[in-house]
Amino acid sequence: MAEAAREHMPEPEVHSPLLPDFSLRDSRLSERDQQMLALERQWWKYAGAKEQAIRELFDLSATHYYQLLNSLIDTEDALAHDPMLVKRLRRLRTSRQRARTARRLGSDA
Repeated sequence: MAEAAREHMPEPEVHSPLLPDFSLRDSRLSERDQQMLALERQWWKYAGAKEQAIRELFDLSATHYYQLLNSLIDTEDALAHDPMLVKRLRRLRTSRQRARTARRLGSDA
């Protein structure tokens, strides 16, 4: 089953003229952490559901994946590895938290 996901999600474009040079040797992140960031950077380019790709590539539920991702983007190593992506993911998380809080406060009134 993991083979099917890899067909839709080729190896991350680690050496691209448009992206910083992400080398497995130069990063203090684990290979899995780097793969998670690569998925977040490129998942929308490929066919299929993201949750299915998460299950097949990482053998994790979407919930567990997002828990790990949230912990990962809070680390300085992740920020050093891909600052633009990590800052974007942090902004998205903050805006979602604010929206949830506003919904809760609005429904309690």
